Amino acid sequence: MAPGVQMHQIVIVGGGAGGLELATRLGDRLGRKKRAHVTLIDASPSHLWKPLLYEVAAGSLDSYAERLEYLAQGHWHGFTFRLGRMDGLDRENKQVNVAPTLDENGTEIIPRRSFPYDTLIIAVGSVANDFGVPGVAEHCVMLDTPEQAREFHRRHINACLRANTQTDAVAPGQLTVGIVGAGATGVELAAELHDTTRELSSYGMDHIEPDKSLKLLLVEASDRILPGLPPRLSAAAADRLRELGVEMHVDERVVEVRRDGMLTASGKFIPASMMVWSAGIKAPDFLRDMAGLETNRINQLVVRPTLQTTRDDDVFALGDCAALAMPDGRNVPPRAQAAHQQAGTMAKNICRRMAGKPLKDYAYRDYGSLVALGRFSTVGNLMGGLTGGSIMIEGAVARLVYWSLHKMHQIALHGWFKTALTAYAHFISTPTRARIKLH
Repeated sequence: MAPGVQMHQIVIVGGGAGGLELATRLGDRLGRKKRAHVTLIDASPSHLWKPLLYEVAAGSLDSYAERLEYLAQGHWHGFTFRLGRMDGLDRENKQVNVAPTLDENGTEIIPRRSFPYDTLIIAVGSVANDFGVPGVAEHCVMLDTPEQAREFHRRHINACLRANTQTDAVAPGQLTVGIVGAGATGVELAAELHDTTRELSSYGMDHIEPDKSLKLLLVEASDRILPGLPPRLSAAAADRLRELGVEMHVDERVVEVRRDGMLTASGKFIPASMMVWSAGIKAPDFLRDMAGLETNRINQLVVRPTLQTTRDDDVFALGDCAALAMPDGRNVPPRAQAAHQQAGTMAKNICRRMAGKPLKDYAYRDYGSLVALGRFSTVGNLMGGLTGGSIMIEGAVARLVYWSLHKMHQIALHGWFKTALTAYAHFISTPTRARIKLH
């Protein structure tokens, strides 16, 4: 770059699956070669693949061991990380506004800042949508962040410890987990909690009988669990959950959450001692009509096939916070595979944009859906380019494919060699690690 020429500023807001993969790709292609300055902004100092949060909540995954530090990733891959939460946008001056960062006592650590950009990519993901239902914020745990997942795990472990040491028998309903929303997160959490509670019992908590003491409930407003997936996949998952003793309430829309349970639109009251809300998603509220950008009813930024926002060619969006219509009129689903695909397309498009070339359109490719139902069971379907059609898979094959999805994300961040070494190290250390985290 010639002296005195300012380097192109690329700012990526959000270090989730899509945002971190994009920052890594652009850092390698542009940042290292001093062709652009790539900045990643996130409210957390570390990254954890969001589809793993149900395992953190159930206690079968140590979020601290699995997390990736943004500062280190930026050092290795040629981008700069800045800690902070975006809360506004100045399109006229092309600046991202970031709120002050506070510690747990409310003391300011980092003051309010603004970051200039030439190209801005917003990848802030999604949060749980409570649809304005009374009592959700007070009585339910969300699973949007590792902190929330760890909080639920602590509450569950404490409830089990209390039940195991009490002199009286475990009372009916004392260990009842009610999960509102039977999408992938809710279903996977129910199955994983069943497994980890059995593991707790085998560790010596013999006062807890997994099939009697713990009661797991799924409450779903649609007429079946996993309503966004093919019916036969839903039916297979429901059969497996019945085998695990999970109680399913379908066609029941929760209209109020109370301290001791959930009230549905039909007038049914479903008691629960702990409750998780996973009934829907929305983009963060600060995106709603931000700086005049077009958003939909769940705050997603409306984008064109190039992933540029409809009202500003310099602002892009990807992942759960972006709304892109497909040819059939539906939006691209908020899945990790979509964010992964979009990150790849956008990395190429940003390079094309800097070279003055026209941008390529993104087209979603559905490779199927997989749902983990505990340690040894997975169901799913493979479709599109993988099979030429759609086939249903179960058991060990489905579990292997499910495992490979996380590995694909790690490969995008670290490459094949490091990912292979990490997988091998995880495999050989398995005999010395507890199956469930107890703190």
